[in-house]
Amino acid sequence: MSVAVQPPSPGSPLRRFANLLYRRPNLYLLLLLVPPLLWFGAIYLGSLLNLLWQGFYTFDDFTMAVTPALTLANFVALFNPANLDIILRTVGMAVAVSLASAVVAFPIAYYMARYTTGKTKAFFYIAVMMPMWASYIVKTYAWTLLLAKGGVAQWFVQQLQLDGLLQLVLTIPGVGGSTLSTSHLGRFLVFVYIWLPFMILPIQASLERLPPSLLQASADLGAKPRQTFVQVILPLSVPGIAAGSIFTFSLTLGDFIVPQLIGPPGYFIGSMVYAQQGAIGNMPMAAAFTLVPIVLIAVYLAMVKRLGAFDAL
Repeated sequence: MSVAVQPPSPGSPLRRFANLLYRRPNLYLLLLLVPPLLWFGAIYLGSLLNLLWQGFYTFDDFTMAVTPALTLANFVALFNPANLDIILRTVGMAVAVSLASAVVAFPIAYYMARYTTGKTKAFFYIAVMMPMWASYIVKTYAWTLLLAKGGVAQWFVQQLQLDGLLQLVLTIPGVGGSTLSTSHLGRFLVFVYIWLPFMILPIQASLERLPPSLLQASADLGAKPRQTFVQVILPLSVPGIAAGSIFTFSLTLGDFIVPQLIGPPGYFIGSMVYAQQGAIGNMPMAAAFTLVPIVLIAVYLAMVKRLGAFDAL
C-alpha cells in the first residue's frame, strides 16, 4: 500500500525557500559548497597553518623541550649545507622520477588510447591499476628483496651478462652502493615503479581526447608518421604529461618510506621530517622542513599550469 506524499503548500516556508533557491542559483551553489569549504578551511588548512606556525617556535637542545618563543632560526637553518643537500637530493630525485615515468608511461598510454578497445582496454586498465591495490609498504619491502644481492634483479643482470655494466654504473658518483638495494639507482627504480600508474592514466586520458580526424588531416597533408607524432601527437599530449608529473613529483618529494628502506644512508625531505619529529622531538625544525615541499609544489603547479596540466586532470 503506497502513501501519497503531499507537496508543500504554495505559501509554506519550504516552498518559498525552494523558489528563492530557484531564482538565485548562485545562492544554491553557495549553500552546497559551505559545508565542505568549512571543513577544508577549518580542519585541513587550520591544522596545516598551525603546523607551519610551530616552525617559529624554539627547540632547546639541552632540555629537548619546545618553547613558544618565536624565532626564524629554524627557517634559516634550512640553508645550512647539510640541510640544503637534503633538499637538492630530494628535488633531483623527484625530477628524475618524473622524467623517467613519462618516458616509460607514454608508449603504454599511447597503445591503450589508440589501439585497444573493449576487453583489451579493460585488461590494460586493470593491469595498470592493480599494483595500486597492494599495500605500499609491502611493495617496498618486496623490492628490497628483488634488488638485494642474490635477488631476482641481479639474476636477470647475470643472465643478460651485464654484470660489468652494472658495477660500472654503481661506481658513478651520486649513484653509489655495492648493490642495487643500497644505491640511489635502486631507489630511483622503486620510485618509478610505484608512481608509474599516476603517470600512465593522465597521459592516456589526454591521448584519448585526440580526434582521429586531426591525425588523418596530418596524413592527408603529406606528413610522415614521425612528423605527425612529433608535431601533432606529442605537443597535444603535453598537458597529460604535465598532469601526471604533478603526482610523481609531489609524491616523490614527500615520501619517507622508500628512502629509509632502499638506497644508501641519507635523508630525504620526508624522512628528515619524520626523524626530526619522531626520533628527536624537534617539532619546530620538522615544521620548517614541511614548508619546503609546500613551496616547491606551489612553484611547480604554477609552472605546469601554463602547460595545461589542470585541463588534463
